[in-house]
Amino acid sequence: MMFRDRVDAGRRLAFALRRYRDEAPVVLGLPRGGVPVAYEVARALKAPLDIWVVRKIGAPGHEELGMGAISEGGDVFLNDDVLAEVGASPEQIEEMVGRKAAEVEARVQRFRRGRPPPELEGRTAIVVDDGIATGGTVHAVLRAVRRRRPKRLILAVPVASPRALAALRPEVDEIVCLEADPYLFAIGAYYQDFTQTTDEDVIALLDRARGGDAGADSEAEQPAISPGEELAVEIEIDDARLAGTLTIPAGAKGLVLFAHGSGSSRHSPRNRFVAGALQDAGIATLLLDLLTAEEEAVDDRTGHLRFDVELLAGRVLGAALATRELPETSALRLGYFGASTGAAAALIAAAQRPDLAGAVVSRGGRPDLAGAHLEEVVAPTLLLVGGEDTEVLALNRRAYERLRGPRELVVVEGATHLFEEPGTLDEVARAASAWFVRYLSPRALEASA
Repeated sequence: MMFRDRVDAGRRLAFALRRYRDEAPVVLGLPRGGVPVAYEVARALKAPLDIWVVRKIGAPGHEELGMGAISEGGDVFLNDDVLAEVGASPEQIEEMVGRKAAEVEARVQRFRRGRPPPELEGRTAIVVDDGIATGGTVHAVLRAVRRRRPKRLILAVPVASPRALAALRPEVDEIVCLEADPYLFAIGAYYQDFTQTTDEDVIALLDRARGGDAGADSEAEQPAISPGEELAVEIEIDDARLAGTLTIPAGAKGLVLFAHGSGSSRHSPRNRFVAGALQDAGIATLLLDLLTAEEEAVDDRTGHLRFDVELLAGRVLGAALATRELPETSALRLGYFGASTGAAAALIAAAQRPDLAGAVVSRGGRPDLAGAHLEEVVAPTLLLVGGEDTEVLALNRRAYERLRGPRELVVVEGATHLFEEPGTLDEVARAASAWFVRYLSPRALEASA
């Protein structure tokens, strides 16, 4: 995953943390580079922004080699492996710790300008940095913050080394990381723009977060997602964290959630092809894995979760509700695109919350698996079936008769179940685009009112 800059990383991270908005958290950025990321998180969560100052403790004679860190509050973390390697004496360590402690205090005064540290007891604290390579500095911060007795302590970073995350996990209640790369060698390699953050930048962001910058309001109105950009998202539903890809074209007319079928995922080339056509037509798309990687591994052995349409429908509905929380998608009329068992899941979700479902399209789907829910679907539904997929076509014809809302059955001649024949997927994409534009556009909403 590549981030444009720290602002982009912060906005993506904020989406993954949105479930904490109702907990009134405190967001703590690590100066300097973590503060621009934390600012975007705090802004999205409508949370106060503060800092927690930390300084790396370099080895004597080789200060670029970190042998530990000290944070405000006096918490010191020392890496025993590095200490053994450099052979630093207790006196040298004490001298280095004392010098860095003075630097920490000077930075606290510079950044806080006499303000007290944030009150964390009984609150959710979210510690944010721009990336973690080894984790030494973050160790010291987390221990200091934990001593302030927060109700919950969250570590949130755009990118980190899995080894560092594993070492930090005992210090926190949860880690949210967008990209854990075992081959990470430099945080800056994951940013197109990794310009150094200055002390002045940190002070300006803290002032803006506290309402001291007249330009804050205009910046807050900027979209968190650039038009047409693919945004990797994670949606938590019950105990499952589902991976997805969200794309919002400029002037989006609606949003379509893709419910993938048995054995498929958000990487399905057929669904990505259709999603691209929808985006060209001005429709935002969310391609979502309805099963976690762990569940997929289990299902390879058991084969039952992919056909548990009630489970899949619950996740489709949970994802639909999640899109109502994001400012960029909350006002967009929502539709579902389902394939195979995903079509049944989409129809069940549409039946259970008709207020959310503006339209449904099924490609080679199994609407029959929706059972009694079919009679409850009032959303306009388009069933697309291959002419050579005779068994599924018969099931779709029977399901079509049971639907009660506006509906249409289109047989794509020459197509088999996977629509791999030349031109057949193009026909699916055209028909789906026309259906969603017809029923999800603001004009369609006005006509139905």
